Amino acid sequence: MKRLSILIFSLILFSAGPVPAQLRPAAGDTTTVNRKILTRAIVSESAFYIGGMSYLNYIWYKDHERVPFEFYNDNKGYLQIDKFGHAFGAYMESYIGYQWLRHAGVKKNPALIFGGTLGILLQAPIEIFDGMYEGWGFSWGDIIANTAGSAFLIGQELLFNEQLIKYKFSYWKSPYLDMANGYLGNNAFEGLFYDYNGHNYWLSMPVNRIIPVSRIPDWLNVAVGYSANGMFGEFENIRYYHGAWIPETERYRQFLLSLDIDWTKIRTNSRFLKKILNAMVFIKLPFPAIEFNTLGKVRGHLMYW
Repeated sequence: MKRLSILIFSLILFSAGPVPAQLRPAAGDTTTVNRKILTRAIVSESAFYIGGMSYLNYIWYKDHERVPFEFYNDNKGYLQIDKFGHAFGAYMESYIGYQWLRHAGVKKNPALIFGGTLGILLQAPIEIFDGMYEGWGFSWGDIIANTAGSAFLIGQELLFNEQLIKYKFSYWKSPYLDMANGYLGNNAFEGLFYDYNGHNYWLSMPVNRIIPVSRIPDWLNVAVGYSANGMFGEFENIRYYHGAWIPETERYRQFLLSLDIDWTKIRTNSRFLKKILNAMVFIKLPFPAIEFNTLGKVRGHLMYW
């Protein structure tokens, strides 16, 4: 929950920031640095970092006892949905940092070094805090996932000079939320934080880069996704919570194929609309989808988040 709270704040920060380089002509390596934009980016990210760390230290962990530093292996937890979330968070933060620096006129390599690694730098203190407080633990799996998210941003810029494949997130209230007697949250909003059954992570790529047909619009994407269902616990399902039984379910993985929209490829002269599109760059909207799952079933969905 704490990580998703910080990610939502990141998204708000990004939507209030400048139009990223992908929505305007990219700042060339010979472009003069815009010190006003650069200062705004540094101040905003610094304030975000200080605010996030203060939130963890004085609010999130305030009721947890400090303990000797300990490790925790949660690599099999929630069928790796949590690890996809870590990678997504690091990717999003690195994307924001890199785009802001490029928009300010910073050359590509320094922007990748100082902006592209932002996800790793922002997430690492959270993992350290986890190792210091009772009920948590430092996870090398989380560190690897965070690194993978930032590396996905950096690698694409080095290989393609753009984010050809965008990492996206979608959520829809799962049917398991109402069966859990509050364990997964008491409503759809709380489920966004607690109900991993409703989390979906996507890699979205332009269709016309796969099928080179000029009539296919630039903004039309195809997306492959991953999610999991049947989870009422991190490693194993609990059966009883707050005085009520929870139905027995089978945990399984879902692999998805769907369509998507690349919001950065939609052209508009409206600055307000550009900001809206900025905030949606990491969001996968509902489209028809095909599901392949580890129950051995193939399902079609008229609309799937």
